[in-house]
Amino acid sequence: MAVSDGPGPARKLPPPVAGLSALRRWAGFALALVALPALTAVVSATRGGRALGSVLLLYLLVVVAVAAVGGIWPGVVAAAGALLLANYYLTPPFHTLFVEGRDAVVELVVFAVGAVVVAVTVELAARDRGRAERSRREAELLTGVAAASPQGVEGVLAQVRSTFGMASAALVRVGAGTPVGSVGSASDQDETTRVPAGADLELVLRGPALFAEDRGVLEGLAAAAARAYETQRLVTLADRLTEADLVRTALLAAVGHDLRTPLAGLKAAVSSLRQDDVEWEPEARAELLATVEESTDRMAALVGDVLDASRIQAGAVTVRPVAVAVDEVAALAVLGAPPGTVALDVPDDLPLVRVDPVLLERVVVNLVDNAVRHSPAGRVADVAARAAGRGVELRVADHGPGVPSELWEAMFAPFQRLDDRSVGGAGLGLAIVRGFAAAMDVTVTPSHTPGGGLTMTLLLPLAQT
Repeated sequence: MAVSDGPGPARKLPPPVAGLSALRRWAGFALALVALPALTAVVSATRGGRALGSVLLLYLLVVVAVAAVGGIWPGVVAAAGALLLANYYLTPPFHTLFVEGRDAVVELVVFAVGAVVVAVTVELAARDRGRAERSRREAELLTGVAAASPQGVEGVLAQVRSTFGMASAALVRVGAGTPVGSVGSASDQDETTRVPAGADLELVLRGPALFAEDRGVLEGLAAAAARAYETQRLVTLADRLTEADLVRTALLAAVGHDLRTPLAGLKAAVSSLRQDDVEWEPEARAELLATVEESTDRMAALVGDVLDASRIQAGAVTVRPVAVAVDEVAALAVLGAPPGTVALDVPDDLPLVRVDPVLLERVVVNLVDNAVRHSPAGRVADVAARAAGRGVELRVADHGPGVPSELWEAMFAPFQRLDDRSVGGAGLGLAIVRGFAAAMDVTVTPSHTPGGGLTMTLLLPLAQT
């Protein structure tokens, strides 16, 4: 099982320690089968009065070599074989398993115990080395996962999936089963492993079965994935807060001048009406009151746009879609337009659409206001609707200078005034149109008006019948 750390070399996590490998054990048995008879033959041919203790030391050397190669079981077999060979061929009376002297018995017993102890010690040392190697690799793995954390939860999950050879790895919410991050894909035949990753998160792996010893490593990796997700969430939240702060700053800067203009008109008109030493003619008083009303309306519209833009930016737009008639919404939207500036062509037999009527009215109001402001004197803005294959198309067209197609995307950004060629407004109208339309699942498509101008088309989804 390998884990890749990006451009660096792959590391392997060893399997749980279970002693030496089968190959080394068979090699130990083979060494014992060859070395013990050979040593017996050499010692028998050159026995020449050599003491039994010296001979047993030679056999002990072979047992140590066998245990070092093959571990405990080859070592024990080699010790038993050496004991039998030394007793049969090299201990008086020869060629029997009887022992003539008490000292010889002690020497053989001590040899047997010492040989077994050596074999066990070598095996335990091998196991300790295996555990140390696995611990080192686990530490390297967790370090690599910690280094991958800045890449997000997917980077950590990719490390986990690669390490254990899984088909897929996912971090999901407990109970809901909603993944907050996932990599890879799995089939129904793959085994599922679940590891707690936090208060409401768990790591879900699909693939081959894992060793029980891997559970501890997986818990550490699950915690690392949860930390990566939390870090990613906090970074996203910080980015949103920063963006919202920038938008608020831009809103204040953009509307500051636009607010001062109606406030100045309102202040001047009210101050004039409050003068005690001036007797205003009815016409002049009516004009001043009209100025108050107009300035108040401009301020209300500007504050409404700012509040709408703030709701869109904060993702706090509440949508309540219902089945509504397009002609009713369009008629309400054009009521506030100056007389003679809008031509309305919306049949009353159009199919019902599923939208939020309040949001749709705000969208159409902004489009109509934009079209009226850009239409030249003597030309009216056109509001028309017709049934389309996927819904109802509502078009708002002006006959002004139009907008180059390369600027269509930019004009939906906040504070865009098309090179300041229009009078009034904070440049929020089309941004609000797109935000509210997207919340209702309504598409907004700009196009050129035949003969010059800009046409904005809303595709309204049909209500379910």
